[in-house]
Amino acid sequence: MLLAIDHIVIVVRDLEAAIKSYQQLGFTVVPGGRHPVGTHNALISLADGAYLELIAFYEAHPKHRWWATLRQGGGLVDFCMQTDDLRGDTAALRGAGVDIDDPQPLTRIRPDGYQLKWLLSIPRERHRGVAPFLIQDETPRPERVPQRFDHKNGATGIGTVTVAVEDLATVQRWYGTVLGYDGVSIKRHDLQAEGIRFQIGPHVFDFVK
Repeated sequence: MLLAIDHIVIVVRDLEAAIKSYQQLGFTVVPGGRHPVGTHNALISLADGAYLELIAFYEAHPKHRWWATLRQGGGLVDFCMQTDDLRGDTAALRGAGVDIDDPQPLTRIRPDGYQLKWLLSIPRERHRGVAPFLIQDETPRPERVPQRFDHKNGATGIGTVTVAVEDLATVQRWYGTVLGYDGVSIKRHDLQAEGIRFQIGPHVFDFVK
């Protein structure tokens, strides 16, 4: 079952510069460590259980799924959902029409040398950024997610994730299949858009067109 947002991914050119920028915005930013795929990160943990991941490349990796976004200037690129049944949710999304790979193991080495381990299921390019990628931890999640929720700006969580889509019916089928309900029709006057709203744990998703 999908439980909640695990994290929101923000690709940046220079990790140290991004850390300073977010600190100036009043966030507590904790160095995350290095992945063996050429990236390193820093994390902003929130009291609602999610976190923001600032991620940069410490070496070129043109085949990485976020490399193109970096070349275009970076920014918010993807979102990850926690699950307690990675294989089941992966199969459900695939059955609903999402082009998603089987779970694969990944690791990160924290600055203190501790190796974190988890499994990811990642949608392929044509569905990436609308269908979530999924995570299930092998090492304890609190070891991966810093337990630092004190932000000078008062931030406590993620309000609403809004995703612009081309085909609402398809996205409604994807999420409805996994979550067991069809979502709620909405009008977003601030965006002059209509869409479907799903709630997953404490988090709200608006898919709009």
